[in-house]
Amino acid sequence: MNLYVRYFDHEYLAKSVDDALEFLSSIPEIKLESNAASRITTFLNSSNLYPFRLKVSYSNYVLFLKTEAENLEQFKEEEALRKEQKIDRVSTMAERKKSIIDALNEENIGWWEAGLTFKRVLIIPETGKCKYVDTPFRARLKAVSAIDAYNRIVDHLKSRPEVDPRSQFPSAKSEKFEYQFIGEDESTEEEAVNE
Repeated sequence: MNLYVRYFDHEYLAKSVDDALEFLSSIPEIKLESNAASRITTFLNSSNLYPFRLKVSYSNYVLFLKTEAENLEQFKEEEALRKEQKIDRVSTMAERKKSIIDALNEENIGWWEAGLTFKRVLIIPETGKCKYVDTPFRARLKAVSAIDAYNRIVDHLKSRPEVDPRSQFPSAKSEKFEYQFIGEDESTEEEAVNE
């Protein structure tokens, strides 16, 4: 395992702790403490994959990263590829989140089957303390969209006297809220709700 070492514009790929220390000692403004070698060695031998920062002055640090790269150019290529993959992953997550929000807001006026599992507060009679219990709730109701169905269900549950106001409701974007548009058929006069 090698070490990528950077201090402002100075960067180096060290093959050992001694190699890294030699590089750092070539930078005049860096003053290394006596325990610097042991701290870098501890980082190198640890399972920690996060960057390590070594303080070298009142407000300045040297950055260390573990790498399998054999030279600085290879390290930079790997870093560029990693950043590209991270951007792709973030954009994919953003697209998925956007598609979930779009689906929730899509207007389909009519009957919906929707359900959620919320954390209901129940009081333990023996102790008087509270506990959260996963409680499923399903309903068939008229709504304009999935988010409208979600809001109506949450409002309904919050208005029920047996549902403690400290109960917690999942996000409409979470997997704990499910919905399906049934259609515009108005043959059922009343909204059906059940627990």
